[in-house]
Order: sequence, then structure tokens, then C-alpha cells
Amino acid sequence: MDSTDVDNTTTRSSPSNKSIVDILLEKKLITQEQGEKVKLMILSKGASEEVVINELRLVSEEDFIKAKAEYFSVPYVDLEKVGFSPQSFSLVPENLAQHYSLVPFDINTQDKTLSVAMANPLDLETIEFLERKTEYRVLPYLSSKEKIEKAIKEGYTQELTEEVSRALKDTDHARSNLPDLSHLDDVIREAPIAKVVATILEFAMRSRASDVHIEPREEETRVRYRIDGILHEKLILPRRIHDSVISRIKILSNLKIDEKRVPQDGRFTFIAEGNEVDLRISTAPTVYGEKVVMRLLKKSQKIPELSELGLRGKALRDFNEAITRPHGIIIVCGPTGSGKTTTLYSAISKINTAKVNIMTVEDPVEYKIEGVNQVQVNPQAGLTFASALRSFLRQDPNIVMVGEIRDEETAQLAVHAALTGHLVFSTLHTNDAAGAAPRMIDMGVEPFLLVSSLRTLVAQRVLRQICPHCKEEYEPPAEIVADIKNNLGPLLPKGKEEKILLNRGKGCVECNNTGYLGRIGIFEVFSVTDRIARLILEKGTAGDIQKIAMEEGMITMLQDGYLKALEGVTTIEEVLRVAKY
Repeated sequence: MDSTDVDNTTTRSSPSNKSIVDILLEKKLITQEQGEKVKLMILSKGASEEVVINELRLVSEEDFIKAKAEYFSVPYVDLEKVGFSPQSFSLVPENLAQHYSLVPFDINTQDKTLSVAMANPLDLETIEFLERKTEYRVLPYLSSKEKIEKAIKEGYTQELTEEVSRALKDTDHARSNLPDLSHLDDVIREAPIAKVVATILEFAMRSRASDVHIEPREEETRVRYRIDGILHEKLILPRRIHDSVISRIKILSNLKIDEKRVPQDGRFTFIAEGNEVDLRISTAPTVYGEKVVMRLLKKSQKIPELSELGLRGKALRDFNEAITRPHGIIIVCGPTGSGKTTTLYSAISKINTAKVNIMTVEDPVEYKIEGVNQVQVNPQAGLTFASALRSFLRQDPNIVMVGEIRDEETAQLAVHAALTGHLVFSTLHTNDAAGAAPRMIDMGVEPFLLVSSLRTLVAQRVLRQICPHCKEEYEPPAEIVADIKNNLGPLLPKGKEEKILLNRGKGCVECNNTGYLGRIGIFEVFSVTDRIARLILEKGTAGDIQKIAMEEGMITMLQDGYLKALEGVTTIEEVLRVAKY
């Protein structure tokens, strides 16, 4: 578990000399005036600190629980951010967990310790009872009663934990040697380790995960799922089965199971409940063993329309106009995982007809598009972005997509292709759209050639959408309102001048209690006009280009995010997390 999720700097003892109010004051979570008000109410009402602080709603529940943990000198755990060990659940029955308002979440079989989140971690009688029942030394942690109840409901009923627990019991009676490759099909279907791998993948498909991380640690193996762009720790496996799980995945991917010193890449197809998914596998040697990341690519997934991605208004009009031109370069900018490839796929799907020859070079090919000639790079065989692009120009293409412009040679070839009458799509790793031109010049492209070929620049990020099943409206703090008005200026929608209301998700079964369901993009799009072209020729900075683009009507990603937050599509926290750079 991460130190950010479990705070175990304190040990079990009597309450500290400081009050909870003193701790909150020290951490600057409340003002001196608020602290005096709490102390006055305690004296006048004869109520406890906890009752008064919660009644006044001075701090969030999480901050209060952390302060309470420090007051009682016990460690704090955030149950929404830690993975749960299936073995720990098997030691404590569900009815016992509910009765005593506690939930086990981690186990150490070597030290014979069981980590348990409790609403009252000072209840020594319950702790002693648990120790007698489990024959493990109990390490109590403080967590909120609501989070404990949620964890009990999810943990004891969640198929992932339940099925893995059953499979782990089977491994105790099965040999953990590497499987006999001559009977691979039988082994994959029957072996307990295969059940663990299958369960991990089935849960990934049900939870809409894009990636699964299986990471070895000193005493355990953790499984994390990337859902809507955020990693969630969902499962803790015993360290003893790590090598067997990795070997199983390697067998499925046709990788060398005895090679653990160098990274390997592979892929295989997995079918569950009638759904077929392609898995791209990547292994990496770490100090504790091999780590595996599995990227899930659904075969049945439909490529979204540009408007479904979040493009709209002037940005959508400019982009649509650019992709229907016969030649020029269109560049999509953003960091890894910002949805650039999806945007390019959407654009290519829109203009893909029998009348044009479209060729792409990608690393890797994520989705296959009917009627498009897609090539995957293979550096070992000498097939790079540059060499593929050079050969493409002899294949009579109308439209070319280069997965990424990484070096001077690729940049020069892309410009040459655009100048000779081809429409070229590509991506760059820059923070914003305005940074693309200076980056290309830094790569060695002459400004006058770039101006002649560059048509449209796009920058994007992806953020989580609010779950429609548990969406609620609220009034944001004054500083947030001021920030929105300051950034949007004349773009602020009519009717929002007087009162701004935002939305957030409370958390429900549909969104796995995250408050978010699905993702959407925020964009900034501008075309290379005469003013911007002159600036590029003069080697102007990204800031100068951005300023002119905004004067000509470009909406920045931050502004686009704020507008989507005002519409109730996403939260202000998501916009600030993704677009503030």
C-alpha cells in the first residue's frame, strides 16, 4: 500500500495532550477564529469536540478523521485508495465485520499480522477477540464508519476478491511449478493460477479498465486498474504466486517464460461473456521481480464521432474544415494518454471512402479501420516512422497518418509529404497547440516550409465525466467562482453572471463509488492564419502564437474545461487536475 493511502506514523497509545482542535489549527485546516468558536461551543453546550466540529462542518470528513487518528495516536487508512487482500477477507466473516464496524484489508503471513480498519481502533476487547479468532496479531487503523460500511459491502460481495480467494485456496493444494507447455490448453483452463488471471481480466472488462498493472512488491503483489484514466488499487495477491501469474500471462502472449532480465512485448485475445478483447502485454524487470502491464483494446469498440469526443463550436468547425482539405499537415498535441490517437482515428474514419488511399504508420496499431492500410513500426527490422513514411510516398497515398513526429527526419518527411499534395496527420508531445510550431522548428524544419504546409493545430486532454446516476448540484466557494469568471471573461454563458452552480457525483454502484463514469475531451484548435504564419516565420514564441490565436477566437483547453464544468459534464476538480499547467 502507498504511504499516501495509509498513514502509520503513529502507534497505538492513549490520546495525545493536544486536542483535535489544536491539531486542526496546526495543520491550518481551520482558522484561529473558528478554533475559538469550537472551544466556546464545547463549554456552552457541554458537547464533545467531534460533535461540534461536525455540526459546524468546518473541515472535510477525511481531514477530521486524520486529525482524530493523530489525536488517538493510531494510523489512518483511506479505504477508497488501498487494495484489499482476498486472504484477509477469508479470515474475518462478513457478519463479524458488520457487527463490529471493521474491515480487514491487508495480511502479512510472515509476521502473522492482520491490518484492520476500524471505526473505533481503541476497542481493545474487539481487537483481542479478533486475535484469538484469526490467530494473527491485529494492527488497528482508523477509518470513517461510512467508508468501512462501503468497503464491507464491496469487499465481501465483489466477485474479484471472492473468486481470487477461492482460486488461492486451490493453489495451496496444487503445485506451483511452471505448467507443461505440451498441454497448454488444458493447463490454461484448469490450473488455479489460470483462474486468478482470468478473474483479473474479467473484472477489468466489467469495470471498463483500459490497463491492468500487476506489480511485485517486497512482501506482496498488487493489482491496479486504470479506469477513466485514473489508477485504482483493487487487489493484493500473495507474493508466493507472483511468478506463476506472470508465467501464465507470458504463455498466453507467446513470450519467453525463462527470460526475466529484459523487457518483452506480446499480445493475445481474451473472450469473456461473449465480448472479445485484444490485450497488449508489456513486461519489465524490477528489483522485486517482473512487472506486467496489460492494455485492453476492445475489438467491438466503435470509433467515436468527433462531436462525441467533446469537440464543438468553432473548434469543431475549424477541425472539420481542415480534414476535408486535400493537402497540408494537421498536428494533435498532448502528453501520453491524452487521447490524441483516438482523435486521429475519428478524423480518418470521417474521411475514409473508397475514393482515397489512406496509409498509417503507428506504434502500435490500436484499432483496425476497414479500408485503411495500417502499418506497425518494427525498429528491429528497420521499419521506423521515417522509413515507413518514405516508402508511403511511393504507394500513391492521398492521406497519410504518422503516429508521432519524434525526430528531425520524420518531421522533414511529413512537411515534404504535405508540400507534395498529401494530407498528413500526426501528433506531437507539447503542452499546448501553440507549442507545436516552435517544436517543429527546433527539430530542424525551416520556418518557410512549415508555414507553407501547416494547416491546423489541436491540443487536448481527457477528463472524467460526472456519473449521471448520482449527479448532484452545489454552490462552489467564492474563490472558485472568481477563477471561473476571470478565465472565461466574455465566454461566461448568459444567466451565470449572478449565480454559478456546479455539479459533482456522490458515488454509486454504477460508477463504483467514484462519482465519475466515462471520459470526454477538452480541446483548443486554431488554424494557421496570415498573422500566425508571419509570427512562425519570425520564430515567435509559443506564448506569442497563443495570444494571437486567442485574439482570433480560439478557446483554450482550460476555458473549454470550465464551460463543460458549468454545463454539468465534469467537475471543476477534474478541469484543474488536467488543464492547469
